[in-house]
Amino acid sequence: MLNSKQQLFVEEYLKDLNGTQAAIRAGYSPNRADQTASRLLRNGKVKSAVEKAKAQRSERTKVDADYVLKRLHQIDTLDVTDILDNTGNMLPIREWPKAWRQSISGVDLQELMSGDTETVVRKIKWPDKLRNLELLGKHVNVKAFEEDKDGGVEDMAAALEKLADKLPG
Repeated sequence: MLNSKQQLFVEEYLKDLNGTQAAIRAGYSPNRADQTASRLLRNGKVKSAVEKAKAQRSERTKVDADYVLKRLHQIDTLDVTDILDNTGNMLPIREWPKAWRQSISGVDLQELMSGDTETVVRKIKWPDKLRNLELLGKHVNVKAFEEDKDGGVEDMAAALEKLADKLPG
């Protein structure tokens, strides 16, 4: 059984998974919040409560590892031709596939006038495909983005070269 301060820490921790900030918000001393958080997260009862609360949250929201991988896969397979007509002009946003509408972080339309000529400039903020592949690589067993002995991630060129060597053909 957790005491009320530990329970509050668990609830606060689930907001952003930041132990130090959760400890502060739960009323622990800000001067030692990082050490307190580390101690709490090693405490068997607190650790168990955090895992149970995460599982309950995943059940409520229907967001789990499968959902994350599915979304990462959708982002990875976005094809720009899905949002263009046969002449290369951008389709109205309401005609875009749902995966596109959910994955971009913004659209910027600007109308420019030069004499009698009007030009519309469209900018789309695309998802970061390399970051997306890195996240996918960490979830599946490609070992392309494993941490090296120094705790860092291999350089991208070396990781991609390893992947290319594993591809058939």
